[in-house]
Amino acid sequence: MRISIELVPRRIEVLQNELQFIKANFPTINTVNIPDLLRLDIRSWEGSAFSKPYYEYCIPHIRAIDFGMDQEIAIADYLNQNQITEILIVTGDYPQDINREIFPTTSIDLIKKIKSEQPHIRVYAAIDPYRSSIREEFEYIQRKRDAGADGFFTQPFFDIRLMEVYQELLEGVDIFWGVSPVISQKSRNYWETKNNAIFPKGFEPTLEWNVKFAKEALDFSRKTNSNLYFMPIKIDLKLYLEGIFN
Repeated sequence: MRISIELVPRRIEVLQNELQFIKANFPTINTVNIPDLLRLDIRSWEGSAFSKPYYEYCIPHIRAIDFGMDQEIAIADYLNQNQITEILIVTGDYPQDINREIFPTTSIDLIKKIKSEQPHIRVYAAIDPYRSSIREEFEYIQRKRDAGADGFFTQPFFDIRLMEVYQELLEGVDIFWGVSPVISQKSRNYWETKNNAIFPKGFEPTLEWNVKFAKEALDFSRKTNSNLYFMPIKIDLKLYLEGIFN
């Protein structure tokens, strides 16, 4: 089983402190995944390269719309030079800067291109249980698998019952289930309006509820021989992880 932590590369010194803290205190965590946020100076592959001395497994998020299909993959040499052998391909949100160049490349397009040109790289794709119906999402997952996806990272779940539905559909598929704490009503509103997330009836926007759910998700991952990643947004990292693992 692999357990990953998603760390936002705001600044090198902040990322370094987080890596050192997690490595020293939570040995169960053995993987790091790094999102690619255009508002930051550090790209995901740069954050992953910086994380390599701390963790063997570092997975940058790669935005498909940043790469043209008729061009060489500009970051391929960088990935190989820094021994980054796993990536997560997402479609990517449109940039606020209208002058920034983007391409009509889909995640399926880029998965095919990466697997064709860099077959040694393990490619993960995204599962979004809130994007559409379960049937439509399952069909989209199958298209990504047909394109060459080796595994998947999900959007955060907040209900074990929904995880069970997807686990039954995708039994045997390499999956990192997502868990993210939501500790305010404002945050819950964001997830519901922005991402169409579904919260169970007994949900409470408290540290205690989120720690309890994270433990349940961890047990679920162990029982189903799958993986898990934590996306700790706007929460005390120490309190959250200590609550889960101690």
